[in-house]
Amino acid sequence: MNRFNSTFLYLFVAPIVKAIFIKEIKGKENLPKTNFILTSNHQSYFDIPFCGTVCVPRKFTFIGQIDNHKGIAKELVRLCYLWAETIPLNRNSEESKKQVMEKAIEMVKRGYVLNIYPEGKRSTTGEIQRGKWGVAKIFLETGVPIIPMGIKGAFELFPPKGKMKFKKIVKINIGRPLYFKEELEKAKKVEKSSEEYENICISITEKIMEEIKSLTHE
Repeated sequence: MNRFNSTFLYLFVAPIVKAIFIKEIKGKENLPKTNFILTSNHQSYFDIPFCGTVCVPRKFTFIGQIDNHKGIAKELVRLCYLWAETIPLNRNSEESKKQVMEKAIEMVKRGYVLNIYPEGKRSTTGEIQRGKWGVAKIFLETGVPIIPMGIKGAFELFPPKGKMKFKKIVKINIGRPLYFKEELEKAKKVEKSSEEYENICISITEKIMEEIKSLTHE
């Protein structure tokens, strides 16, 4: 989402989201002045406006799936993604997954904040799932700090296959930036196809998920 649209959301949409749903936001002082990768747990469709509220008025983007939509709904989603500069992902296509990684890296290098859910999909139980390596790979290609964030209460508002509720119960806890300097230097010295590179990605992902769990349960 470009700066103009993000500023519009900052002025007219974020205050409404805060007034209706968000009880508390902690740790905003941890957000860098430069761009970053925002990682959080994923329990609900409401996670998207909550993460957006944290990002505005910066330039930012999400990765959004397109494989579950059909007909008019699919075209409307595409239009929304175009306006918001969301990166479309077809989870059934390996080529799409590759293109999404390339596009995400490109946008981070252009100064955008990248919102990404390491779990890959919404939790059906509200519990935090195991993280995937995509965020680690994007980090190793860009070097921008990773911001872990815990969202509490979104599952109760709008769980997968559940009914939407309107309650001011959501708590957002933003953690300190993670730089992974040691892992970044190690990754520069090994092949991306190697087992060592894979282990670096696993280590980064596990540490991110530990931070997210800790922030969610504080």
